[in-house]
Amino acid sequence: MNGETLTIDGGNRLFVPKLVTALREGYGFERAKADLFAGLTVSVVALPLSLALAIASGVSPERGLFTAAVAGAIVSALGGSRFQIAGPTGAFVVVVAGIVANFGYHGLVVAMVMAGVMLIAAGALRLGTYIQHIPLPVVTGFTSGIAVVIFSSQLGDILGLSVAHAPADAFGRLAADASAIGTFSPLALVVAAGALTVILLARKFTPRAPAFLIAIVLAGLCVRLFALPVATIGTRFGGIPSALPAPHLPSFGAGELLTLLPAAFTIFALGGIESLLSAVVADRMTGRRHRANCELVAQGIANIASAIMGGIPATGAIARTATNIRAGAATPVAGIVHSAAIVAMMALFAPLASYIPLAALGAILAVVCWNMADARLFGDILGSAPNDSAVLIVTFLLTVFVDLSLAIAAGVALSAAPSLFRRARLC
Repeated sequence: MNGETLTIDGGNRLFVPKLVTALREGYGFERAKADLFAGLTVSVVALPLSLALAIASGVSPERGLFTAAVAGAIVSALGGSRFQIAGPTGAFVVVVAGIVANFGYHGLVVAMVMAGVMLIAAGALRLGTYIQHIPLPVVTGFTSGIAVVIFSSQLGDILGLSVAHAPADAFGRLAADASAIGTFSPLALVVAAGALTVILLARKFTPRAPAFLIAIVLAGLCVRLFALPVATIGTRFGGIPSALPAPHLPSFGAGELLTLLPAAFTIFALGGIESLLSAVVADRMTGRRHRANCELVAQGIANIASAIMGGIPATGAIARTATNIRAGAATPVAGIVHSAAIVAMMALFAPLASYIPLAALGAILAVVCWNMADARLFGDILGSAPNDSAVLIVTFLLTVFVDLSLAIAAGVALSAAPSLFRRARLC
C-alpha cells in the first residue's frame, strides 16, 4: 500500500503524523502545487458548509469558520491520515444544538475539552483499531437519522418562519414551526428553491465548480441588489468577524464536569467514529493506510484547540476529504492550506457575508441531508440479512426519536448479539 502499512505493534511510529511521513519522502514543487490547488478547492467547499452547520447547531456562524480553520489545520498537521480534512460536520449538529440549548455555549466548551481528553486517551490506549470497525448498518442508520433531524431543523429558515425559540429535538422544532406557520415567507422559499436549483445545475453541468459557494454568492447578490426582505446572517447574527478570536478557556468546577460528562462522551464517540470512518473512506480511494490511534490523538487536540478558539466540535469530514483527494492533494499540507484559505477569506469577505440569506444556507443543508441519508444504501441493507435490517431500523429510530448515544450503543449491541449467542451455545 504505497509503503504505508498499518501494523499493531509496540512501535512509536504508529503515532507519527502523516505530515512527518510525507515530508520525509521529499517535498518539491510538484507536490506543493498539487497541495495548493487541492487546499484552495476544499476551502471554497468548506466555507459555506461551515457557516451553515454552525447556524444549524444553534451557534453563531463564525464559530463554524473558527472550527474549520483551527481544527482543520491541527488535524492535518498531527493526524494519522494523509488526506483527512477536519471541521464541523452534520453528525454533530443535533448534539451541539442540544448541549447549547441546555447548558449554553460555555457548557459546550467544557464538554469539548473533556471529549478532547477522552479522544487523546483513546488514541494512547490504541482503541482506534477497534472504533473504526463499527458495523455498516449502525453507521448507515445513524447518519440517516441525523439527516432527518437536521432537515427538520432547516424547515423554519427555508420557509422564512419567525420562531421565537426552536427546541433542539426534531419534534419540538416541527411543533414550533407549525405554531409559527402564519409568518411563512414565500420569498424565503423562492430564495431556497433558487439556491437549490443553482446547486443541482452546477453539479450536473460543471461538477468541478464549488456549487455551494456559487449558490450563496448568487443568493447574497440578489439580497444586496434587490434589497430582498429575507432573514440573512446580518439580520440575525450581525455579520461575522474578519479574524480569529483570542484564545480563551473559561473556568469550570468539578460539579459542572460531572453534569456535562454524558455530553462529552457523546462528542467523543461521534468524533472518534466519524473521523476514523472518513479516514477509511480516504484509504479506499487512494490505497493508503491511515494510523487510527494517531488520528484519534490529533482529533482530541483539535477539539480542545477549537474550544479555546471559540469553535464547535470537529471531526473528519467525508465529503471534504473526498474533495481533497479528487482535487489531487499529495500530502496533509493541503489541509493546512485549506485552513489558511478560510482565514484569508474571513479577512477579505467578512462584510459581504452579512447578505447571505439563511434560506440559501438551508438549501445547502437540505442537499447535505440527502447525501447523508444515502437512500440507496439504506434500501440495500433493508433488503439484506434480517439482523442487519433490524440493526439499521433500530439505530435509525433511536437516532430520530430518542438519543444519539443510545442509538449507537443499541446498534452495536444488536449487531454483536448473534455472535455472542453462537459462542454461548458452544460453551
